[in-house]
Amino acid sequence: MTTQPTPGAKVGLVAGGLGAYWPQFPELLPLLTRSAERVSERMRALGCEVVDAGFVSDAQEGAAAAERLREAGCDIIVGFLTTYMTATMLLPVAQRSGAPVLLINLQPSESMDHASFDTGQWLAYCGACPLPEMANTFIRAGIPFRSVSGYLEDERAWAKIGRWVRAAGIRGALRRGRHGLMGHLYPGMLDVATDLTLIPVNFGGHVEVLEFDDLRVRVEKVTEPEVKERMSDARDVFDLADSVDEDDFAWAARVSVGLDRLVADFALDSLAYYHRGLDGEVHERLGAGMILGASLLTARGVPAAGEYELRTSLAMLIMDRLGGGGSFTEFQALDFERGHVEMGHDGPAHLAISATRPLLRGLGVYHGKRGYGVSVEFDVAHGPVTAFGLRQGRDGRFAFVVSEGEVVGGPLLRIGNTTSRVDFGCDPGEWTDAWSATGISHHWALGTGHRAADLRALADLMDAELVEVRS
Repeated sequence: MTTQPTPGAKVGLVAGGLGAYWPQFPELLPLLTRSAERVSERMRALGCEVVDAGFVSDAQEGAAAAERLREAGCDIIVGFLTTYMTATMLLPVAQRSGAPVLLINLQPSESMDHASFDTGQWLAYCGACPLPEMANTFIRAGIPFRSVSGYLEDERAWAKIGRWVRAAGIRGALRRGRHGLMGHLYPGMLDVATDLTLIPVNFGGHVEVLEFDDLRVRVEKVTEPEVKERMSDARDVFDLADSVDEDDFAWAARVSVGLDRLVADFALDSLAYYHRGLDGEVHERLGAGMILGASLLTARGVPAAGEYELRTSLAMLIMDRLGGGGSFTEFQALDFERGHVEMGHDGPAHLAISATRPLLRGLGVYHGKRGYGVSVEFDVAHGPVTAFGLRQGRDGRFAFVVSEGEVVGGPLLRIGNTTSRVDFGCDPGEWTDAWSATGISHHWALGTGHRAADLRALADLMDAELVEVRS
């Protein structure tokens, strides 16, 4: 089981140089064109869909490229500065596209051969020359931009370019996303409450408001063979503790199949849910039977978060698309003896980032929630991790809250929860105070790898503040 790959961004690519040079230096344009072809090739190797508007040499060609890229609906515009070019050649591209802009200056090699180069050969290394001109013009036009300078096969430069392209792909996925919100707010959780209008305002996309009855009618149509097949699938994924009751397991499998149909019918990219229920009636049983199916969905790239945590389901989606999984998480305890923060939740969990084969444990009671059934237990894979959540501020803007640490070994509870020990490189109490002071809600996503740089790029493209808690 693997995490969802980063969606391929649609990259609008345009290269350019000053047309006045071509008759003066006949060998220059073919050299620059080859560089542009190499950039296009490497961009496609990032898993992108590249809309290549070609090589522009004057303002008229720039305007034509701008129109083509506007019609293509790109997630990011990449302008390749091959040599000096005027700002009027790229400004229309940035103005009409409505997409974030990345300017790249990649000269042919690390350094010129100064002893043998003539003017024409030097001009192939002159992509840095127009960069301040572009920056000045874009600032005056009110167009945000970012830039990467290096040379054609500079892996450090391509790592930066890849980061911007990945961020653009995730931004595009959020703008096109459909996010389910099913049930109602856990009573009293004021931090969890999200103004639904703020999702499309901050990120784009659509929030589909669902009833638990939307799930109920689908669960009722699940057949016995489908239940048995889902139970068999679950046995392939999980170890089952002796505490798992067969009837509870079968019910969780039935709900899982119904959840899959709900997600397919509403074309959901994520789901947040909660329902309290009463006296063992069907809605209570549905809410209590969600963890297995929600965990399987999350592992397939459709994050599902309990307790009506819409912002955390979005944080889980972002972390998943970065390749880090992203599991539903909150504080559990602080271990001052070992210097660790213990965090996790009673499911759902991102199974792809488990340190070992995940466990299904039967529970007679869910703490703080009605019902009983099966829950997921595991420790996130040991090594670098990132805690990431979305803060809703007083002004209605979302901010990214990020902290990098390391999951380490140590004693863990065996109570049907995901539990990980995270070392943030400082006193756990001080880290907890700093993390809480950001205004984050009491849930977030925990994902593998150090992802702050990627999240910083995404925050930049989405015009969101990023707050990083460091040791």
